[in-house]
Amino acid sequence: MEFTKQMGVSAEEALQRVQSEQRVFVQGGAATPHTLIRGLLSHASRLKNVELIHLHTEGEIGYSDEAYRSSFRIASLFVGSNLRKKMDYDRVDYLPCFLSEVPQLFRSRKRPIDVALIHVSPPDSHGLCSLGVSVDIAKAAVESASTIIAQVNPHMPRVHGDGILAFDEIDCFVDCEDILPERVDALPNEAEIKIGRHVASLVEEGATLQVGVGTLPNAVLSALSGHRHLGVHTETWSDGMRALIESGVVDNSKKRVHPGRSVSSFIIGSRATYDFIHDNTSVIQLDAGYVNSPEVISRNPKVVAINSAVEVDLTGQVCADSIGHAIISGVGGQMDFIRGASLSEGGKPIIAITARTKKGKSRLVSQLIPGAGVVTTRAHVHYVVTEYGIADLYGKTLSERAKSLILLAHPDDRESLEREWRNLHR
Repeated sequence: MEFTKQMGVSAEEALQRVQSEQRVFVQGGAATPHTLIRGLLSHASRLKNVELIHLHTEGEIGYSDEAYRSSFRIASLFVGSNLRKKMDYDRVDYLPCFLSEVPQLFRSRKRPIDVALIHVSPPDSHGLCSLGVSVDIAKAAVESASTIIAQVNPHMPRVHGDGILAFDEIDCFVDCEDILPERVDALPNEAEIKIGRHVASLVEEGATLQVGVGTLPNAVLSALSGHRHLGVHTETWSDGMRALIESGVVDNSKKRVHPGRSVSSFIIGSRATYDFIHDNTSVIQLDAGYVNSPEVISRNPKVVAINSAVEVDLTGQVCADSIGHAIISGVGGQMDFIRGASLSEGGKPIIAITARTKKGKSRLVSQLIPGAGVVTTRAHVHYVVTEYGIADLYGKTLSERAKSLILLAHPDDRESLEREWRNLHR
C-alpha cells in the first residue's frame, strides 16, 4: 500500500466519531497524540461525560481544565506532573492497577474501550505501522476498541515487537508532524552518585536490569560503565540505558528471555534515543502484560529491579504513589518487577532513595504519613539503598529491619527515628 497525505482527514473531522458517554483511550508517554487531543477539544461543546483513560501523558492536556468539566472526566492509571494539581478524585481520578494487569483490564472488557486515540509511524511498504515509543497498554487498547483513530507521524520511530499494526485496522487517521516530547534529565547530585555506586555494587556480571528514568536511575546506569554482559528487560528506559547499549556494556547475551534484545514496553528520552531505536532489530517493545509479568521476568537470571519511593517505614513498607492522600504517580510496575526479581535465580529487588527529600524531610520514617499508599509490602522488600549504604531486609525481623534502616537515614535523623521506634513498639 502506498501512503499519501491526501488519504487523511482533519483532526476535527476524525474526532466527530467520539460520542457522549463513551470511554476513550489516549496513548501516553512520548506518544501522547496532541493533534488528536486538540481535535477532541474542538468537539467539547457537544460532548457529555466522555471518560478519558490513560497512563501518564506528556505536555499540556487541555481536557483536564475545569472549563471541560461537563464534557470530559479522567481515569488516570498513572498520574504525571501535568495532572497532579488537577486531581479532585471526582472528575479527575486515579485508577490503581498493576501495569501488568491493565492490558487484561481492557481485553476482559471490565473497563471496555470505545475509541482508541493512538500515535503511529507511517505505514511501510507492507502497509504496517508502529506504535513506536509507547506499546505498553496501547496494544491492548487497540485490540479492544471499537474505533481506532490515529495520528500518523514521520517523526515516530518504527520499533519492532508487539506494536506493529496493519494500516487497514485504523478506522480514521490524521496526518501530522508533531515533534515527540523529549526528556533530558539533570545531572545527578552527590547523594545520587553515591546511591548509584552502592546499587552498582549489587549488580553482577550477566545481570538483567529493570530501571526507570530520571536522575537517580541515570546515576545507577553511569556507575555500571565498567560492568559486562548486562541485559535489559524493563518497563521503560531512556538515554542512560542507550549509552550502556552503545558502549557494549549491555549486550543481552546472558538473558534467557529474548537473548540479544533489549526489551521494554515504552521509551522516553532525547531525539538521539528515538533515532537509535528506529528500525533497530536489537530493540523490541512488547505488551506490558508480558513485559511486566513476574513469571516472565523471573525466567531471566540475576534480575536486578531498581525502583524508588516517596518514603519507607522502619518495617520496610514502601509508599511510592502518594504523599499522604495525594496521589502523585501510580502503582505502575514496581510490584511486578520487585516480585519478578525476587523469584529470579540470583535476583535482587532494590528500593533506592535519597535519605532526605529536597525539603530536608527524612524518607526513612517510623510510620507512613496518614493516607499513604503501600505500593510494595514489607514482605516483598529485600534491598533498600540510600547514600549512606545498603540494607538487606530479607529474612530479618521487624526490630532487625528497623536497626538496619535507621543506619541508612541522615545522621541527624537517626536519634529521633530510634526514639520514635521505641515509643511505637513498647
